[in-house]
Amino acid sequence: MDAKKRHHKVVDCTIRDGGLVNNWDFSVDFVRSLYRCLNEAGVDYMEIGYKNSPKLLPGAEKSGPWRFLNDDWLRAVITEKGSTKLSALVDIGRVDVDDILPREESVLDLIRVACYIHEVDKALELISIFHDRGYETTLNIMALSGVKEHQLDSAFGLVNDSVVDVVYIVDSYGSLMPSDIGYLVKKFRKLLPNKRLGAHMHNNLQLAFANTLLCAEKGVELLDGSVYGMGRAAGNCPTELLAARLNPAKYSLRPILRMIDDYMIPLREKEEWGYIVPYMITGTLGEHPRSAMALRGSPDRDKSLGFFDKLTTPETGKSH
Repeated sequence: MDAKKRHHKVVDCTIRDGGLVNNWDFSVDFVRSLYRCLNEAGVDYMEIGYKNSPKLLPGAEKSGPWRFLNDDWLRAVITEKGSTKLSALVDIGRVDVDDILPREESVLDLIRVACYIHEVDKALELISIFHDRGYETTLNIMALSGVKEHQLDSAFGLVNDSVVDVVYIVDSYGSLMPSDIGYLVKKFRKLLPNKRLGAHMHNNLQLAFANTLLCAEKGVELLDGSVYGMGRAAGNCPTELLAARLNPAKYSLRPILRMIDDYMIPLREKEEWGYIVPYMITGTLGEHPRSAMALRGSPDRDKSLGFFDKLTTPETGKSH
């Protein structure tokens, strides 16, 4: 095993990103079982949901509890922590910092801040607060496929001088090729010499695992996955693949396979995620999968050609 690979850390996002599939409607038994399996498997972090504030989002009462994590609730769910650390993600404008307890009073270890490139300054303000309260922190800049070079250059001066621990390469639309990933890792390393890196990939083009492995080979440290690939639309890099391929001395595959057998297979019969042609189309076009998600909820769910034509034909009616 390459020396770099011994330093990898797997972050499982099944509850947080997978919650985008089922509106965070996971039972306590499901989440506890997942934590036990991930802990037994040696997975480094479990992202147990969002730490956003319900008062800042309309319709919050319609979501499961993992959408707005409550610290008392978390303590009741995770009654015995193992070596697997707990993570939560927040969005710019959706979290009240007064809802974030000091780390010593919380079961959370890591808080990740998601933002778009124009929100980096606001994200770093939040990260500074979370850092001061004792948390590990990451900055997850979304939709990198649409970010211009000068935007990265401008933002990363602030990022490199900040207290954030890890900066993520995020393929929000699942549209990046391995050559794109290689270029981004090189650029992030050049512009952020003081920072560790992370990777979060979506599977629209069936490249989430390959792109994550490429990041691993280039020394990216935090690698995101989800069990059975569960995540929004086309889903994520499967945690079980990372456990099987990264470091057999550190990670055990069997507990994750048990979770798949007992919970993920039945769940997949009720909910849809993974590689599906409409998601491939949005990934190929470098677009957010929301239009494909709407298609899959309509009577035309399997009419991929019409969907493709709609996205690629200008209003003038002239085909590309």
